[in-house]
Amino acid sequence: MTNSSPLYGWYGDDFTGATDTLSALAEQGRRALLFLRIPTPEQLIAAGPLDAIGIAGATRSMEPVAMAAELDEAGRFFAGQGVTLLHYKCCSTFDSAPDVGSIGAAVKALRPYFQNPFLPILGGQPNLGRYCLFGNLFAAAGIGGVVHRIDRHPTMSVHPVTPMAEADLRRHLMAQGLERIALLDYRNWEGGAEDALAACLATEPGAVLLDVARASDLPVIGKLISQRAQAQPMLAVGPSSVAQALAGLWGVQEEAADARAVPLRRDGPVLALVGSLSPVTRAQVEVATGFAKLAIEPRRLLDDEAYAEALRQEALRRLTEGHVMLITERPSQAPENAGSVAAATGLLLRGIIAQARLSRLVVAGGDTSSLAVKSLDIWGLSYRGPLASGAPLCRTHSDDPRLDDLDIVLKGGQMGPVDFFARATAG
Repeated sequence: MTNSSPLYGWYGDDFTGATDTLSALAEQGRRALLFLRIPTPEQLIAAGPLDAIGIAGATRSMEPVAMAAELDEAGRFFAGQGVTLLHYKCCSTFDSAPDVGSIGAAVKALRPYFQNPFLPILGGQPNLGRYCLFGNLFAAAGIGGVVHRIDRHPTMSVHPVTPMAEADLRRHLMAQGLERIALLDYRNWEGGAEDALAACLATEPGAVLLDVARASDLPVIGKLISQRAQAQPMLAVGPSSVAQALAGLWGVQEEAADARAVPLRRDGPVLALVGSLSPVTRAQVEVATGFAKLAIEPRRLLDDEAYAEALRQEALRRLTEGHVMLITERPSQAPENAGSVAAATGLLLRGIIAQARLSRLVVAGGDTSSLAVKSLDIWGLSYRGPLASGAPLCRTHSDDPRLDDLDIVLKGGQMGPVDFFARATAG
């Protein structure tokens, strides 16, 4: 490894999941930074030497044509950085569809830059309650909740944009254009994994789905990936378990993940934006105290400038008194409006932050809220510390003094305990 060539690259299909991978790498002692778009040369210099470099995207909510353009540019960037392993970080529930967030479209765009014949797809992430057995995906309903087959999951089976109607990930991904997906099930991790993989690759599969049933499966899988990636740059697909699998396999990192001093938390209130419709997040909102809760009506935010300005002024007034939570109240939303709502929400956040000095920004899931954060003048995120599984505490990097060194938490809809917002406002 050299300072000029990060070993590991990752592209997150949304912001919330991308920060989970950031934490998995930073907690291994890797110098890692997550950029919110392809960085400029000046931003790369400001970031300093990196072992792992990430880009937080929004392909989970894109159509295949838009994905192809976005990921072709990203693939070229990562290849130019000399990355050995590029991780396409998808949601741990694999919610995607042929026409929205297609994982098959992502692989098609990135594969030309990373042509290793072994394309691993990791099917689970046990620390988040995601398990893959014999190619079928199971997920807990909330952290520590009841585990359901994904096509019977109370939230993911009825997702408003990408409902999971198929538990067999091979079938699910074949419908998105991935062909000849082989399977190595969890029984191989008890012995003979190398021979099983060699026999599998001899059939020249388009990709290999790897069961992940237990945390103890990950070191075995990581060894398989690491050995093959040394021969030729590799593309891997899956949740943050890809990064977890490689923990400790690429040498001991002597330096801390970020040798620079991390500033103390700034004084000021917490602003929370809740865009997720998940019952897990809504239960967290119900029990959250200490916030002035303001509802956002998306259609009015789009159509009524006076409403948007009144909401901004009310948020600013309440922030002088304490913490504020903005909550998107519409029960469902047509996919074609998501981009417009995201842009309007981003403008609202920009308008609030322009006049209020926050100590922390918390964004709770949803494609809309992830896209809204992308509209802010933040160019990077680094790891600050643990907060909840799948939702680490990060710090921002920005050329805007109001946004630089700001605490930020990006949480997926299914992530976090019921007292998440109490934790998010704590020191």
